[in-house]
Amino acid sequence: MKMSIGRLGRQLLGLAVAGVASVAAGSAFAEMGQPAPWEHTLQEGVTPVMENIIWFHNFLLVLITLITLFVLALLIIVVVKFNARANPVPSRTTHNTLIEVAWTLIPVLILVGIAVPSFRLLFLELDVPKPDLTVKVTGKQWYWSYAYPDNGKFEFDSLLDKDKQPRLLGVDNEMVVPVNKVVRIQTTGADVIHSFAVPAFGVKIDSIPGRLNESWFKATKTGVFYGQCSELCGKDHAFMPIAVRVVSDQEFATWVEGAKKKFATNPANSYASAGQAAQ
Repeated sequence: MKMSIGRLGRQLLGLAVAGVASVAAGSAFAEMGQPAPWEHTLQEGVTPVMENIIWFHNFLLVLITLITLFVLALLIIVVVKFNARANPVPSRTTHNTLIEVAWTLIPVLILVGIAVPSFRLLFLELDVPKPDLTVKVTGKQWYWSYAYPDNGKFEFDSLLDKDKQPRLLGVDNEMVVPVNKVVRIQTTGADVIHSFAVPAFGVKIDSIPGRLNESWFKATKTGVFYGQCSELCGKDHAFMPIAVRVVSDQEFATWVEGAKKKFATNPANSYASAGQAAQ
């Protein structure tokens, strides 16, 4: 029996080590702004909103874990101390004022402690500060169109590029924004409901036909950050990635000048891109 228990213990230890190694390997291959193999946490935040979301998530995780362990401890105490064998004459207690006050006030205080940072985070997400740049995002079946009304009023389509990495996230034309600038997103849908979502930015907002929704982000790091349409929108919903490249102010100014020439205003641009996607 001792040998079998020892063998079982070694097997469980081996599984635990393998699990930790798999998670560590996934973290080693993780890149900022995109999902990673065996990822068990939120993506690294690169905006004030996402940093607050991660803090709130971790705070709730710790709080819920403590509550779960406390309840588990109470159950174990009840099972061990108040079973029929250990306590043949059951207690006839019906009321305990102190316990009743405690189990009423403590949950209320816990809920208030959750509500305060929750509402603060909600207001941070919804209260759009004065923007340095506005990008109009239009969701279409099954690609995105980006317009820059503050930078020459040019517009372009962004479609999945199967030859680019990461798989199913690379696009032909990336959305480009400057670092450390408040970017206002104004989004709508051209056909059905879509949802513009970039996890590293803490942004997820529905793109609804006939309605203009707003959100914002302020990226504090340069790089390429990926997202996807997060509202079921038809047969190619899974092939509607979002790629946002965050660059320096100088690089952004250079890109804008090139984009004005490359994406000259042309009402047929969107239809041409849609035709290429269908092919």
